[in-house]
Amino acid sequence: MSEKEYIIFCDESEKKGKYYSNFYGGLIVGSSHYERVTRRLNAAKQELNLFGEIKWEKVTERYLPKYQAMVRHFFEEITAGAVKVRIMFRHNARQPRGLTEEQKELQYYLLYYQFIKHAFGLQYIGPSETGMRLRLYFDTFPDTGEKVTRFKGYLLGLRERTEFRSARIRIAVEDITEVHSHDHVLLQCLDIVLGSMAFRLNDRHKEKPPGMHVRGKRTRAKEALYKMILQEIRKLHRNFNIGVSTSTGGSLSGRWEKPYLHWVFEPKSAKYDAHLTKRKQGKK
Repeated sequence: MSEKEYIIFCDESEKKGKYYSNFYGGLIVGSSHYERVTRRLNAAKQELNLFGEIKWEKVTERYLPKYQAMVRHFFEEITAGAVKVRIMFRHNARQPRGLTEEQKELQYYLLYYQFIKHAFGLQYIGPSETGMRLRLYFDTFPDTGEKVTRFKGYLLGLRERTEFRSARIRIAVEDITEVHSHDHVLLQCLDIVLGSMAFRLNDRHKEKPPGMHVRGKRTRAKEALYKMILQEIRKLHRNFNIGVSTSTGGSLSGRWEKPYLHWVFEPKSAKYDAHLTKRKQGKK
């Protein structure tokens, strides 16, 4: 049976990468699981002496084992079905065409709208007698005022879509809000997974400090953590490929049912530029 209330936490990373850009991540957790999962992850942080905010940019050789332990706890909750994770990004080779200046200016919010609308398969949750309340928690917005107000209006408009009405999904304006990742361990764990994908897809695991012939310790530590995350994902999807949209087995309901999915977003109108692929850029 579906929950009466779900919470979606959202984060973003790497607006412009070498090969892939516009990374968006989200996780959804039912209200009956939220407190328990949060307590568990916070307790794990305490046991590991991770008293500050954990995030991808803080990964070092010294802290690698602690971060690996946190990732295991997080993926145990994903495997158990308490948490579902979705990652969206765009391949630079697929260049959008015909965007207006307004669309370019609002790109951050328009992509977030598409992410919420499609990535979680919310319309496939299944209606309950009382309906389902949805809370949307976003890491701090880059703007204030009119843009944020318009964005909330877009999200509230989802309630009027046929598929959302059929699923009896309820979204209130007060349930669309900014939160600080420092206060939410789930958002911190999401940041680690999202950051690892942007790191690997943009070949940052190959980077070397200026004038050096070998990679730095931090880079090697991040690669090790990414590989560990990939192992956890492949326990859920045996042949998982991080650079393509994850198969849902031919069923649209899989957008909701699957515990972990990637979505490579492609604009409706786009031109393909082969010079922006890894193969072409690697020959430069």
